[in-house]
Amino acid sequence: MTISATSQGLKPGVVTSSNRPANPFDGMMIYETDTNLVRIWNGTAWKTLAYSDYTSGSVIQVASASKTDTFTTTSSTYVDITGLSVSITPTSTSSKILVQYKVMASNATTSEGGYLKLVRDSTDIFIGDAASNRIRVTSQFWISNTYIAEDVCGTFLDSPASTSSLTYKVQTRLASAGTVVINRPGNDADASYTARGASSITVMEIAG
Repeated sequence: MTISATSQGLKPGVVTSSNRPANPFDGMMIYETDTNLVRIWNGTAWKTLAYSDYTSGSVIQVASASKTDTFTTTSSTYVDITGLSVSITPTSTSSKILVQYKVMASNATTSEGGYLKLVRDSTDIFIGDAASNRIRVTSQFWISNTYIAEDVCGTFLDSPASTSSLTYKVQTRLASAGTVVINRPGNDADASYTARGASSITVMEIAG
C-alpha cells in the first residue's frame, strides 16, 4: 500500500509500556504513550525503533518496585531481599540507568547491624574497592536500640552498555551477629511505639 496524501499515515496500536499486547505476532508494531517509543515484536521480545528526539539527560523510561512486607536473614553472606528488585530494558547501549533505593533496616540484636549491596543481574555495582579481608558494601547500618530502624538511601548512575533486560536488586547480610530485619525494628513488639515501614528501588533510563 502506498501512502501519498498528507492526511494519511500508518497508525500502530496505541498502548502503554505496562499494557502491551499479551499475545503479539511477529512484526506487530505498537506506540507507547508513556515512553513515546515505537516498538516492534520480533518473535521473542519488543524491540525499539531508532529514535533521535531524546537529548542527553532525558528520562526515557522509569520502573519501580516497592516492598511493604517484612524480611529477615541470619546469613553472613549476601542474599537477595525478597521483592526488592526491578527490571528494565534500555533502548540504547549509550543509555545510563539511574538507580535509587530506600531500605528500612534493623537488627534484632542491640549494637549490631548489617550491610546492603546493589547488584545488576549477577554483577555487583557501586561497592567499595577490595582491601584485604574488608567486606565490600554499598551501604551499612548499625542499630543501638532494637526498637528502632534506619532508612538507608542511595543513588547510583550505572552504565550497563546493554539493550537486554536488566534486573537491579538490593542484597543484605549480617555485619557480625544477630538477625537483619527489613521493614520493621528488630524488636517487633505489638505496641504503639513499634513501627512498620516500606522499602523501594527505582530505575530510570537516561539518554546518553
